Amino acid sequence: MVCLCALLVGQTVTSPKQGSAARKGILDALRVPIEKDLKQRVMFKVDHLKVSGQWAFMSGKNLTASGKKIDYRKTRYKDAIDFGAFDDWTCALLKREGKNWKVLRYSIGATDVVWDGWYQEFRAPKAIFPYGN
Repeated sequence: MVCLCALLVGQTVTSPKQGSAARKGILDALRVPIEKDLKQRVMFKVDHLKVSGQWAFMSGKNLTASGKKIDYRKTRYKDAIDFGAFDDWTCALLKREGKNWKVLRYSIGATDVVWDGWYQEFRAPKAIFPYGN
């Protein structure tokens, strides 16, 4: 799938298909810091994954390795949940360096559009972010 708005500015934006090597590479790179943060193995339910050149943006939910909902009360996010400041979603910006993907920024449980401005901060293509395109 190619986003027409990206073509207008010369960028090709794709959504790697489930099971593809591109998608696996991105999610495997993201899995490393997420699993370290949550202190457990995870899999992802991807809601949004867009790639343009060496850039990728993903948003979705973390699930246990068996595909169940994560109990975030058993993680460092317990206080945020208790204060009502936690939404069950994750997003991340990645950049490919050579053959490998590097996670530049990720967020778990944000209650706002935490990624807004990442395209400016990192000079990433705006078209990979879910700004309604």
